Amino acid sequence: MSSLSVPPQTPLRINSNKPKTLTNTSANKVSLVPLATSSNGKLTQQRTNLLSGNNLLKSYMERSEFGNARKLFDEMPVRSLATWSILIAGFARKGLFHEAVSLFGEMALHGVNPDWVLFSNLIRNCLAMYKLSLGLQLHSQVIKRGYVSNVEMDLIGLYVKNGCLDSAIKLFDQMPVRTVASWTALMVGLTEAGKSHEALALFLKMIQKDTELDPFVFSVVLKACSCLKDCCTARQVHGLIVKLGFDSDVSAGTPIVDFYVKLGMIEDAENAFRKISQPNDFSWSAILAGYSQLGRYEECLRIFKHLKSKGTILNSFVYTTLFQASSGLADPISGCQFHADALKSGLLSELSGNSALITMYSRCGNWTYASKAFELIPKPDVIAWTAIITGYAYHGKVSHAIEMFDKMIALGIVPNSISFVGVLTACSHAGLITEARNYFNLMEKFYGINPELIHYHCLIDAYCRAGLLNDAKELIESGKFEPDGMCWKILLGGSVIHGNLQFGTFAGENFLKLEPNNSAGYILLFNLYSKLGLLEEAALVRKQMNERDLKKETGYSWIMVKGRVHRFIVGERDHPQAREIYAKLDELERSITGLKTKLLTVEETEDLRKEHTFDHSERLAVSLGLMEVPCGCPILIFKNLRICEHCHSFLKSVSRNEDREIIVRDCTRFHHFRDGFCSCNDFW
Repeated sequence: MSSLSVPPQTPLRINSNKPKTLTNTSANKVSLVPLATSSNGKLTQQRTNLLSGNNLLKSYMERSEFGNARKLFDEMPVRSLATWSILIAGFARKGLFHEAVSLFGEMALHGVNPDWVLFSNLIRNCLAMYKLSLGLQLHSQVIKRGYVSNVEMDLIGLYVKNGCLDSAIKLFDQMPVRTVASWTALMVGLTEAGKSHEALALFLKMIQKDTELDPFVFSVVLKACSCLKDCCTARQVHGLIVKLGFDSDVSAGTPIVDFYVKLGMIEDAENAFRKISQPNDFSWSAILAGYSQLGRYEECLRIFKHLKSKGTILNSFVYTTLFQASSGLADPISGCQFHADALKSGLLSELSGNSALITMYSRCGNWTYASKAFELIPKPDVIAWTAIITGYAYHGKVSHAIEMFDKMIALGIVPNSISFVGVLTACSHAGLITEARNYFNLMEKFYGINPELIHYHCLIDAYCRAGLLNDAKELIESGKFEPDGMCWKILLGGSVIHGNLQFGTFAGENFLKLEPNNSAGYILLFNLYSKLGLLEEAALVRKQMNERDLKKETGYSWIMVKGRVHRFIVGERDHPQAREIYAKLDELERSITGLKTKLLTVEETEDLRKEHTFDHSERLAVSLGLMEVPCGCPILIFKNLRICEHCHSFLKSVSRNEDREIIVRDCTRFHHFRDGFCSCNDFW
């Protein structure tokens, strides 16, 4: 909305038709004269009746019993300004502005003059409901009655919330006395309008005017610093907060925590949090969000248990963070418990909470619940749509992901950059090159979203999975963006999949130039040479890793059976059921014919023995699953690394021979194995 100047003195539109219930007939005579003109006895009784009537009227309005409230109002023989104000302000507070304005007009016809308190109530409710047109008329009325100085703060808030910063600034400049609240209100408007620099400049001017500060103003200032990622200014503000002794106040301490969390400075956030004498639910949700962002999910769960044991009041943001933590941990049991607790407490956020639930259930392998969480949102926003699109993509339901993306656009929901990551990922995982290009161009040309590195990663990945390695290389070298290590890593991974030595060695060299201490590059080169039978080159890569003291991340898998997590590493022998698990695995191996080991990886033993693919962690997990998970139920396995080619083929065969659905979530996607096929269509 464009900025508006202070409105002219236009009359308030009122209903000129006098209602029958308020006509001054002998049967329904209403006293409008001051009570002081009555006799003492009668005066006392009238005052008592008026006070009782007003209290009852207020009770009706608080319970939204509008019919009873209006009936009582019409039958009251004596009314004061407070009587009218209760009804008018009550209607406005409930968003019934037509009724409020109509009654305001009736009050004027009866000769009752509103005071500035009533105007303040009406303007505040216009602010809450974003009713600018009515607010403009009320502003005109307060100018006529000389109440501007009484309601300046309310008017500034009204204009700020409606984006009319010029009007807010003009009012602010005309104020003879400016309190910290007025400065804060204007800074809020500037920050929300994306003018964080101006907000900080206003804060500096406020300090220069020796305005007495309170803890609340710092929340706005730190938000402006957060928008600008201005750590230097934020630290100075933090120092001022400490100097004033506000760092222990939750109103100032919580924004400090929130700022450091958003910049990933968790140690500073922790130190600021410890200073807060009585942290509230927003303080806890801020620090929990910080731990979640850093992947410290167990810490989130531990804090939640502590808060519950202490009976601490929580909010919906806490539960949204817990859903994210459960998603990161792939812990469906904790996730379901948090979901139930949020529902029981009435703290499930309709949009952000349900969107986090979609992600949590899809990442935990429960696609049915993820779909239901989306369907329960009455009007899903772009975040909810993105969550469901991304969920479909990672589960290999490519057609569904594309269908939902197109439906979102058809409904007029404008996709954001993450939405395009979801649909590009879907195209990549299915080898849909034409579609990937079309969506990439749509993002840039139609929606004006500048491609980020992650979008280029998706397009490069699509080319590599489809074997178009030269197209991927040309895109990386196009000069349209500054390629990072991930770009070359993707090309190197594609070269391994398609056994292309030329592109692989070229990509490997570039990757190791950028990230010489990243073991992933050496491992992929090792796998490429091993696949092509170049064992001397593979051994040389291994030697380079040893010289740099680089270790491959240990691969492990886990499965949840009867509420207990069973974790396996390659060659695991410490499990209580190890003997039975290996016996089952041996039985599975014997039942599978024609399964040849074609790829030699670092995950095997140092002497490169191919037979050690036999006891990869996911094979041990699926063996336990077949032993313990009831027939007819899918076997759900999680793996911290990418599933290897041998185990991918092995699990396809097991799903056919055992007539079981096996679901594996590795570090990149879900694989649904059924009847000898995988949902990834071997674009693994």
